[in-house]
Amino acid sequence: MLFSANKYLKKYTEAAPLAAFRLFFGLMMFASIVRFWANGWIEKLYITPKFFFSYYGFEWVQPIGEYTYFIFIICGLSSLAVAAGFKYRLSIILFFLSFTYIELMDKTTYLNHYYFISILSFLMIFLPANVYFSIDAWRDRKKSFQKVPAWCVDSLKLLLAIVYFYAGLAKLNSDWLLRAMPLKIWLPSKYDLPWLGDLMQQEWLHYAFSWSGMLYDLFIPFLLLWHRTRFTAFVMVIIFHVLTRVLFPIGMFPYIMIVSALIFFSPKLHHRILRFIAEIFKIDKSKFDTSEVYQFPDITGKIVRTVVVIFFTIQLLLPWRYLAYPGELFWTEEGFRFSWRVMLMEKAGYAQFKIVDAETGNRFYVNNSDFLTPFQEKQMSFQPDFILQYAKFLEDHFSKDGHQNIEIYVDNYVALNGRKSAPYIDPDVNLLNFADSFEHKEFILPFQDEIKGL
Repeated sequence: MLFSANKYLKKYTEAAPLAAFRLFFGLMMFASIVRFWANGWIEKLYITPKFFFSYYGFEWVQPIGEYTYFIFIICGLSSLAVAAGFKYRLSIILFFLSFTYIELMDKTTYLNHYYFISILSFLMIFLPANVYFSIDAWRDRKKSFQKVPAWCVDSLKLLLAIVYFYAGLAKLNSDWLLRAMPLKIWLPSKYDLPWLGDLMQQEWLHYAFSWSGMLYDLFIPFLLLWHRTRFTAFVMVIIFHVLTRVLFPIGMFPYIMIVSALIFFSPKLHHRILRFIAEIFKIDKSKFDTSEVYQFPDITGKIVRTVVVIFFTIQLLLPWRYLAYPGELFWTEEGFRFSWRVMLMEKAGYAQFKIVDAETGNRFYVNNSDFLTPFQEKQMSFQPDFILQYAKFLEDHFSKDGHQNIEIYVDNYVALNGRKSAPYIDPDVNLLNFADSFEHKEFILPFQDEIKGL
């Protein structure tokens, strides 16, 4: 095995796929930032709210008022620099740090594809994506190489395969396959779609989409890897992601996944793509065709490969951390994030917080809209870590307002995937007796049903 690994590490491939991936990634990230700004979401999500739900251990990451726009400017400019391959290492580090900072500011906005972009940009820090068809390679011939270690391209394929395959594994549950939930809730609302509206009302279609979605996620990485099925698989990628973009408001993610899937094709296709771009911008592509082979310096190479191995070990193991928690994952959501569980639940909640004076017994109720935006309140109402964090915020707020010896309770009901609303948090538990941590939150009431599967 060691010999095989060493032999693999000495394999080289064309750098064109890595260059094309870098170019398209940077341009799409720039488009995403512009779209976010143009829609007014920076103001709405990171400036207007009075309170932000931080990630445990990252409480220090906070919006900085109007200066938050500068973080987005850095993110946008660095994405363009990444696309052009200009001072690539610095640019991709700046993009990773700024984009990840944005995502850590408020976990209310958590989406799987934001997490994907963060970890992808982290991986790209360690890849020589600027050695071909880049400004860096154009300006300095010593930085221009036509070939790179094969694992650099394969690592991108592996990350995409993990995303798809784990998303498929997550769909192997009774709600998704046997109840067609939550598609049975979502699809009928698309009645106004041209040609498709009536079809969206059919129950058989809900089951068809559920099963085909599961099969697609599980098998598409392997179909893309095999050259005989690659083109057909790519057509499937286009159809799947265009359809999801039509049905659901998931932004740029479908286009990112479509373009990313090109990494599975042979270098010949990427050379054609780059040649086409070169003709548009009057670039002499032949200048980059040096036949030179990029090799990591010995010590640097060992460090980089070690980091990449650790990175993928984390990616393979992290989605399984939910097994360390008791209870139903979809109910407690402990270990749910960062595990590629994409659009598997329709959850809605109601949360009424009660502030009690421990000495006098006097009490009053909180109007959540005084502190939270409608979107924040919706997300808070069915996620236990949000509920606990909000209770701590209320404690600080009302303590500063002169209230002493307070206790905080919540009347909380949650509906999951079409089930009737049920009590979620123990109403007799003082939330201030608990500290936020990675441990199981014992104040969550048991799920009164069973969801079989992974």
